[in-house]
Amino acid sequence: MAKVEQEVKSAGKKITGIEIVGLVLVASALLGLFFGSSALAGVFDAMVNKAYVIFRVFIFDGTVGIAIIVSVIIGRILERLGFTDALMRIFVPIMRYFGLNSAVTIPSVYNVLGDINAAGRIAGPILLKAGATKDEQKIAVATMVQSQQSFSTFMLGILAMSIVGIKVFPVIVLVIFGPLIIVPILLRFTLYRDTKAVALDHLPKFTPETPALATLFGAAREGAELLFLLIIPAGAAVYAIIGGLEYLGIWQPINATLTGLLTAVSIHPDTGILSIMVSPTLAMGTLVETVKSTPVAPALVLGSFVLASSGFPLSVIFGQIPAVWAEVTDLSEREAMTAAVLGAVMRLVTAAIIALLLAPLFI
Repeated sequence: MAKVEQEVKSAGKKITGIEIVGLVLVASALLGLFFGSSALAGVFDAMVNKAYVIFRVFIFDGTVGIAIIVSVIIGRILERLGFTDALMRIFVPIMRYFGLNSAVTIPSVYNVLGDINAAGRIAGPILLKAGATKDEQKIAVATMVQSQQSFSTFMLGILAMSIVGIKVFPVIVLVIFGPLIIVPILLRFTLYRDTKAVALDHLPKFTPETPALATLFGAAREGAELLFLLIIPAGAAVYAIIGGLEYLGIWQPINATLTGLLTAVSIHPDTGILSIMVSPTLAMGTLVETVKSTPVAPALVLGSFVLASSGFPLSVIFGQIPAVWAEVTDLSEREAMTAAVLGAVMRLVTAAIIALLLAPLFI
């Protein structure tokens, strides 16, 4: 027998795990078409109808879609006018007084105007160059997760809180800027103790030199890309899955459990689930539309905003952050993910504390 024929026959005997899964799916599809074609059609129809909610809310109903684009424009203009560099001048030097490398807070400060992936790619090499230990790099990740990854989340959240009468200024000071100092100090004296006080000899410049008009129109394009290439596709994907699970009766108990847990910690359940699973920007956009048409307890709005002002959804915590930080720092994907999960849990606890205990101070 020819050698090539032997290799072909030998290869044909092997079957991989994914092929087994595929065969099971083929058999299931054939059985479904034969015994329950109407059920398959019903699942598909439910998925389409549920996913359409995203397009209706962000494109056809209300102004949430354009609000996202405008908020990105505002964020990039602020960055171009030196807002990020000003924050760096204020917060970065503070760290060394608490026995930390000053570079630890750079990614979280950069992320205030939103872009969690850029924060990692830019700040990671700076941390290495500044001699940050692995523990300090973990602190940087956990602290970065305390900031919203989209400036549109910030602006939409302010709008929702203003509608229900929440005092915005103290909330922003406590929720957005407070963790930039509190979280690194807390972690430095508890979990991540291998730190040393290091002052940066030269603080990098973060203000772009893009011309004014290029900044304006580039920001508009970035906002449109965020809306059409990230928020709507991500929302449609998750909503389609939820729609299919609803039709099959699987999602209802899951949703009831999540709703109960979030309500117990005074977080608006519908938008809290969106923040965790889909997109905090989508959550805040939905919250704005909700409070415009339906009475919502201010404490729930407050808790939802705190949760949304974070590194969620889960795809970022378990996917994007580990991939980016393992590439640009000394951390492995597992170490970066562990620090990100810790930061996310801390943010959830923060949301519960503020909504349950401190809400009367802001309402």
